[in-house]
Amino acid sequence: MAAEHVVTTTCATGPRPSPGWGEDGCARRLPNAATGRSIGTMKKGWRGPLLLAATIAIPASAQIGVPPLHIANPSPAPVPLADDGALAFGDAQARMTVPVTIGVRGPWPFIVDTGAERTVVSRELAGVLGLVAGTDVRVTAMTGTTMVGTVIVPTLSVSTISHRTIAAPALETRNLGALGMLGLDALQGHSVAIDFDHARMTLRPSRSRSAHVAAAPDEIVVVAKSLYGQLIVTDAHWRGVRIAVIIDTGSPVSIGNHALLAAMTKPPLPLGPLSVVSATGQILTADAYAVDRLNIGSVDVANVRIAFSDVPPFRRFGLTTRPALMLGMDVLRLFRLVQIDFANREIRFELPRGMAHGGGPAL
Repeated sequence: MAAEHVVTTTCATGPRPSPGWGEDGCARRLPNAATGRSIGTMKKGWRGPLLLAATIAIPASAQIGVPPLHIANPSPAPVPLADDGALAFGDAQARMTVPVTIGVRGPWPFIVDTGAERTVVSRELAGVLGLVAGTDVRVTAMTGTTMVGTVIVPTLSVSTISHRTIAAPALETRNLGALGMLGLDALQGHSVAIDFDHARMTLRPSRSRSAHVAAAPDEIVVVAKSLYGQLIVTDAHWRGVRIAVIIDTGSPVSIGNHALLAAMTKPPLPLGPLSVVSATGQILTADAYAVDRLNIGSVDVANVRIAFSDVPPFRRFGLTTRPALMLGMDVLRLFRLVQIDFANREIRFELPRGMAHGGGPAL
């Protein structure tokens, strides 16, 4: 019987309201009169099924036709930064990419996806590198489950991470939005710091600490639960309603389940349909709404665009009847830095300059 794996990444350019949204689809910070400060966002050893999530979102009315990406010869290795754990990251349709070496060739741009349990290689890159085909696996994406072939990756290296002999699902470049995707199987045991101010990501080995490290004046620290290697934040709310939150760096948009929408006694503003192309090339259409605010830890996030759909990842984590949200890059980019420490089940959010940690700040 084939193994099952789950993959999750999303990319979007769907409807966006005004104010709080730029023409480029980027979020804008908005003040909040009630709290004084606010962030406005308008804009994977487990033997069971794994989660692989990669999706590209487009307006429902747009023509679906993504030109194939050309794989150029690999560029020379990047010049090392002063911090050897730090990597400059690029941008693939509003998602982060980092340089990954396969064997002795590369580097190649891979999306970093904390919402995906499995590292993925594009079929085109596998062809260029002549990777040997592996067994088929069952992959669950945002749009459902399908059988996918794998390729055998002899070695994969990025910063302090190095893996040997990975059987990676092989998917099309045009659906991934990059030449590959770095999932939780590669990130476990590390602390991932995403520095938006300096456009770089730092990967460091992490060990479980016996004592909690206090938050700095400009930080919000949230402790998460670990499920199948994924960190799930439980200290999140909408107007007192508790929400389970998954940090998904592979998605440029945030996706909520219908239990969350039903719990909102104040109806959110409808924004219209948003179509999502999954990593497997299937299409999901979901209704997007503007939600007035969300609370994560002790910080409020105002004017959040959320597409609502009971996508398979919610079933994977047992979150079909409980309000839940996959928090995408549209919200994460509002912070100066986001640090995800898998060993200590901890997420740190660094607030924008001039904002100190205090009683209920809103960003």
